[in-house]
Amino acid sequence: MPRISKELSALAVKRLSQGVHAVGGVSGLLLQVQQSGARSWLLRYSINGRRREMGLGPYPEVSLAQARAKAAELRSQIRAGRDPIDERQQARKAAADAARTGKTFSEVLAEYAAEKFSELGSEKYRSQWRATVRNYAEPVLGDMLLRDITLDDVLKVLKPIWLEKTETASKLQGRLEKLMAFGAVKGYRTPENPAQWKNNLAMVLPSPSKVSQRENYPALQLRDCPRWWRALLERDGIGSLALQFQAMTVSRTGLVRFATWDEIDLDQRLWTIQPARKGSKIKPKLQGGRPHRVPLTPEMVALLERVPRFQGSSYIFPGEKDGMPMSDATAGKLMDVLHEADIKGGRRGYLDRDTGKRAVPHGFRSCFRTWVSDYTDFDGDMAEIALAHTVGTKVQQAYDRAAMVEKRREMMKSWVRVLQGAEV
Repeated sequence: MPRISKELSALAVKRLSQGVHAVGGVSGLLLQVQQSGARSWLLRYSINGRRREMGLGPYPEVSLAQARAKAAELRSQIRAGRDPIDERQQARKAAADAARTGKTFSEVLAEYAAEKFSELGSEKYRSQWRATVRNYAEPVLGDMLLRDITLDDVLKVLKPIWLEKTETASKLQGRLEKLMAFGAVKGYRTPENPAQWKNNLAMVLPSPSKVSQRENYPALQLRDCPRWWRALLERDGIGSLALQFQAMTVSRTGLVRFATWDEIDLDQRLWTIQPARKGSKIKPKLQGGRPHRVPLTPEMVALLERVPRFQGSSYIFPGEKDGMPMSDATAGKLMDVLHEADIKGGRRGYLDRDTGKRAVPHGFRSCFRTWVSDYTDFDGDMAEIALAHTVGTKVQQAYDRAAMVEKRREMMKSWVRVLQGAEV
């Protein structure tokens, strides 16, 4: 039977010196006096064969009377088989869990960026990743608790851009799926992922491959661009010059094949293609009848100045017969030659990342678009203009402004540097 301690008065407790002292009144109630003079209450007890010690607060903030009352209440719990320390830990955990699950989408985005962005390749890519989510998702989801976000909420973000900006929307879906999975692991929501594609969004949204632009041609991979470019520069002939020009301008093959010298203004460094001209594929009604203007970089101008002029032909890159446009197969055949030469050199050739098919000239366009989206801060609509795609009304209104042309010129300068071997 435990020894019963003498019940000390409040004055006696106040006079206690350094050490641990039983104050009586409740079995196991102690006052701990440290060398610094700090004092605090302790309750020592045993339960289920375990000796335990629980703090009851500092003295004199917690008075002797208050300490005895609290200790008596805890002793009642102990006699009932309940461990006060375990119960306090469980209560703290429940409070922490409640605080965690109360995080908003924006708070989880910031936490994800702090913990996971180091895995992304470059600062530009991190900036682009963050901008996509902030521009499209945060206005809808930002203030919502992550645990409350449902499939309908995710669809409110994705549906408005799913058909018009399929590539961007598809990337955004993947990023939202990762954010939701991150939040589930952290305990901010249930494991059910409303942004998951498989067996979820795939049931209510059309496949990106079915609604994206139909020009899903096998594309050169960004990492292969410098090697391919060096190999192309070693090739002579008008076909090599045409393919170089197509790669730098990310134009359709038809635009280059039917390009004429009267479309080129070397003084203004512009290539202007009228909507109705052969090979343009520019829809006059959608573009408001505006021509497509390509800002020329110094490298493009230098190439044009090297191209020989063929008497009797207005085409910049004519074929071998009668000054007519170059054959549609010329650029493709040259791509095949470069691919085979690369393999003979002991390398992998030039293959599309997703399909494994050898890259074709038109694939430069998706390669360029991937570079803009994933590795740069250039505006996505500006890249769409460079590809002669139809874009939103506001951008259409700005289409002919010199500022937009000059901004695109800077974008194309950076793209040419990627071809030449600059780091992505």
